[in-house]
Amino acid sequence: MDEKERQEFDLEDILKEFGITPEPEEESEYLREDLPWKMPAREERENNEETVTIDLATLQKALDQEPKTSEQTVVIDLEEIHNAVTQEQEALEQTRRMEPVTEETPADKSDTIRLDGLKKRLADRAEKEGTVEETQGILRTWSPENTVHAEPFSSDWEPEYEQPMGEYVPPAPFKPRSRFQELKRKLIEGPEKRYYELTEQGGGKLQIAIFLSLLVVLICAVSTVMYALGLVQENRMRLMVFGQFLAMLVSALLASFQLIEGIADLSKKKFTLNTLLAFTFFVCLADGLVCLMQVRVPCCAAFSLEVTMSLWSAYQRRYRERSQLDTMRKATRLDGLAACPDYLEGQKGLLRKEGQVEDFMDRYEEVGPWEKRLNTYSLIAVIAAFVVGIGAGVWEGLSAGVWEALAVGVQVTAVSLLAAVPATAFICQSRPACMLESRLHKLGTVLCGWQGIDGLAGKAVFPLTYSDLYPAGTVRLNGVKYFGSREPDQVVAYAAAVIAADKGGLEGLFAQVLDDYNGRHYDAYDLCHFDNGGLQGMVEGETVLIGSASFMQDMQVEIPENARLSYAVYVAIETELCGLFAVSYEKSQSVAAALTTLNAYRGLTCALTSDDFMLTQGFLRGKFGIKSKRFLLPEYPVRQELRQKEPEADAPVLMMTTALGLAPYAFGVTGARVLKSASRLGALLHMIGGVVGLAIMVLLVVLGALQLLTPANMFLYQLVWMIPAFLITEWTRSI
Repeated sequence: MDEKERQEFDLEDILKEFGITPEPEEESEYLREDLPWKMPAREERENNEETVTIDLATLQKALDQEPKTSEQTVVIDLEEIHNAVTQEQEALEQTRRMEPVTEETPADKSDTIRLDGLKKRLADRAEKEGTVEETQGILRTWSPENTVHAEPFSSDWEPEYEQPMGEYVPPAPFKPRSRFQELKRKLIEGPEKRYYELTEQGGGKLQIAIFLSLLVVLICAVSTVMYALGLVQENRMRLMVFGQFLAMLVSALLASFQLIEGIADLSKKKFTLNTLLAFTFFVCLADGLVCLMQVRVPCCAAFSLEVTMSLWSAYQRRYRERSQLDTMRKATRLDGLAACPDYLEGQKGLLRKEGQVEDFMDRYEEVGPWEKRLNTYSLIAVIAAFVVGIGAGVWEGLSAGVWEALAVGVQVTAVSLLAAVPATAFICQSRPACMLESRLHKLGTVLCGWQGIDGLAGKAVFPLTYSDLYPAGTVRLNGVKYFGSREPDQVVAYAAAVIAADKGGLEGLFAQVLDDYNGRHYDAYDLCHFDNGGLQGMVEGETVLIGSASFMQDMQVEIPENARLSYAVYVAIETELCGLFAVSYEKSQSVAAALTTLNAYRGLTCALTSDDFMLTQGFLRGKFGIKSKRFLLPEYPVRQELRQKEPEADAPVLMMTTALGLAPYAFGVTGARVLKSASRLGALLHMIGGVVGLAIMVLLVVLGALQLLTPANMFLYQLVWMIPAFLITEWTRSI
């Protein structure tokens, strides 16, 4: 290095870098004669061309020997010292070399200031003095302004620092494998464990019981019809009555679990349809004994029909629960749907939310509100049937004996119980839920109990995004054609910049095209959306228009006749057509079916929240055949506001899906709405049917036409109410 290029670098400069300024009138303690080195005067250093190396290890040794006159904590930021020394290393290459004063400091030919062991020494000294202060890597900046400098490391000297910030706690890293393991652990402890319990119980016994009970119904129905037609001989009547009574006992044996469960519900202060079935059995059993003595045919066919429906309901409930648990236990992800009040125009919105296993396990066994009403009605029906039977016995007792009055009372009570609740009341809640679950199971969707079903019903807005309508792989680029004098690289780069700034669905496609061209990345600004399918932005001071053919015509951009395509992205720079990108939009059958079912229900409105300029009303109508006014395309500022809205943290999850796509959400929402309607109408229908049956019984008792209370008429009454009940429970099959 040439001597003319060397710069003066003295101890004062170094001390200034460390924030220490010695008093000019007093000699600093660093210049004392008892220290192993000293600094020559400035005049001597100006004429001295020798090289001197400062060893900070020796400096530290001297510092360690200093007496402690103060217990104040001195915090030295090693990171700040390191940064300062690093900045001065380049300057030291042009400084004069300095020779060591003592033999203890060997000459160092490298222009390096070493900080070996300084951090450890300071930490040890602070630990001995009891003044350890954890900094956790936080930089502390020294402020030289408004600072009164005292002698360094004296009793009056104290460096000034900014107030330390709070301890920085880095966010927990995202570990998808750990999240997946946690999910599987919860699934194994909850749904999978319960699933295998139901699997061990199996459904074969119930199926056999249903088949045998149905066979009993057919035998009893045939014999009842033969008796009504007079085809049974007098000498065979007692055998027929005994056969009917025995068939009733067989039916009760097949439904023994339901009868025991109904009696157990009384101990739980509950009254269910199975409890009503138990009361009906005991009364029909008493009536059967009377029929054996009077040689009268009991209503065994109607009772066996109710037993069959009760067994079928139990099988449907078990099948539904097992299907739901099977869907959950196979899940690798759980995406939920929650309600957000006042989402759009005062209506609630059904927004996506992460689901938890507890959201399903805590509520999936809830009893529906209409099933509760039906259970309450069954209690009222039992009381009303006993009142009608007692009234009929008292009415008959006025003209006959006590035995006749008792026999009439038992007969009327038994028939009233059978008429008070049609047989299909047992399946009016379980059958539509089971049929819906068999379809949702294929889609990987589960409803979170009746709280979820109620939350999904009513007026609501279902937001749709670009990926909902066109999942990955359904949008492809078929070809590119360029016009005008612009270079293709520039056209692609400008188009990609505007689309990337818009964050639309075509961002990934144009980014791939830009990479294929190895083009330059630009930044777009001043974006403007147009309702007729277009987008405008500024790139490098030039106006770029991107949109459909109709948009280009509206913007006075001339398009050649041979370049008019229905589904293409046109690019114009300064109102000059520069490029045409033929884009293929493949319609997914599942998406089309999901949009159809979403637009088929009143009170449910779809709202597009994506800013993609190609998704216009005409485009969606042409691709998916959407003609309903319940598909909204809000203004672009409104769409941005809708995208910012999220459900509350404590908002309950209404449904969950384990699969990707729009169909699991769409059919889950519409299925819940249909299930609620079917449940409500089915319960109302059977309550009305029971009230009509009790009214008929009262009328027959008052008119004295008890001869019309035949087993054939009772069985026919049950069959009549089965027709509308089966039609209503079929609704969930049509979603």
